Amino acid sequence: MPEGTAPVVAVVGRPNVGKSTLVNRLIGRRQAVVEDVPGVTRDRVAYDALWNGRRFIVVDTGGWEPDAKDRAAAIAAQAETAVATADVVLFVVDTMVGSTDVDEAAVRMLRRSAKPVLLVANKADNANIELESNSLWSLGLGQPWAISALHGRGTGDLLDAILELLPAESASPPVVAGGPRRVALVGRPNVGKSSLLNRMAREERAVVDAVAGTTVDPVDSLVELGGETWRLVDTAGLRRRVGQASGTEYYASLRTNAAIEAAEVAIVLLDASEPISEQDQRILSMVTEAGRALVLAFNKWDLVDVDRRYYLDKEIERELRRIPWAIRVNVSAKTARGVEKLAPALRTALANWEKRVPTGQLNQWLTALVQATPHPIRGGRAPRVLFATQAGTAPPKFVLFTTGA
Repeated sequence: MPEGTAPVVAVVGRPNVGKSTLVNRLIGRRQAVVEDVPGVTRDRVAYDALWNGRRFIVVDTGGWEPDAKDRAAAIAAQAETAVATADVVLFVVDTMVGSTDVDEAAVRMLRRSAKPVLLVANKADNANIELESNSLWSLGLGQPWAISALHGRGTGDLLDAILELLPAESASPPVVAGGPRRVALVGRPNVGKSSLLNRMAREERAVVDAVAGTTVDPVDSLVELGGETWRLVDTAGLRRRVGQASGTEYYASLRTNAAIEAAEVAIVLLDASEPISEQDQRILSMVTEAGRALVLAFNKWDLVDVDRRYYLDKEIERELRRIPWAIRVNVSAKTARGVEKLAPALRTALANWEKRVPTGQLNQWLTALVQATPHPIRGGRAPRVLFATQAGTAPPKFVLFTTGA
């Protein structure tokens, strides 16, 4: 089945009923970030799943609450969008708590959507607790599917029930053949990644808040930019080294590493209004060590005055001297200034990443370089570079044949 036509299952419910744990169980791997506190998942995030030979997409969502305010309202809106674009909805409730006023409000929202709904009674870790799920018939959604997402109890039967409701294909339009180029959007917390993603996607695709660390899971979005479709992943902001992180932050860091590994090119977003930090340097190292193409996007350009531009040029010369080849773009996610320059920058970065240099041209350049900077003499002998050849692309890899070294 071509990518993009697989049917979609949205997992919704109030905060902390185990939605992300269920998503991990359904997709067969720990990918959604899970922690035993409400509000860990904030955006809608899609994952591939396979059961009995059928492929489908599972969409994890943040906790839905009626009459939510501020960030919670944005999270609830993301969940409602997931319902609107799904083919089947899994409504997750906590068996041990039973039906709540929030659950009943969610049922009213689901009825308005007119989507097929399976009522999932989670946290039924044993037969005694499973009996409590019978009270959930009162929600009017039919049979409660008693499961334990944590232990896997009953999830096989639930997956069978999902397949019975899924259409052969989703109503969503198919993705262009070959798939869009994969772009990781990375940067330290609160640098404006989600705002830039929303500006590029022209919709509220990721929850945006002035509080650092709003994004936890990577969020995949298909974005039309410069006449081309790109698959963008807005990743969790990296505060510290993975080994020093804990809890949600630790798993979010792992997700970000995975997003960079899965991408072909990374947009590293830096705050142009602030000095380049050690965190910025560390993120750049992650991208270059992963061998990905690179675009540097200096965000918040609307806040940069003449004096700051002078010091920023000095910082770039001093702090980024090891990556002079990186494409640079000045943008403002707030005003949309410079956003149209990102697509050409991505194309140039990818073209350089995939470029193959003819052997003759490579060795002419190498000869000129050696003549300009001769090797130091060791033990009375001068090392020599005999010739070089390109061993691969994406990223470019070169092999040097030497003697006397």
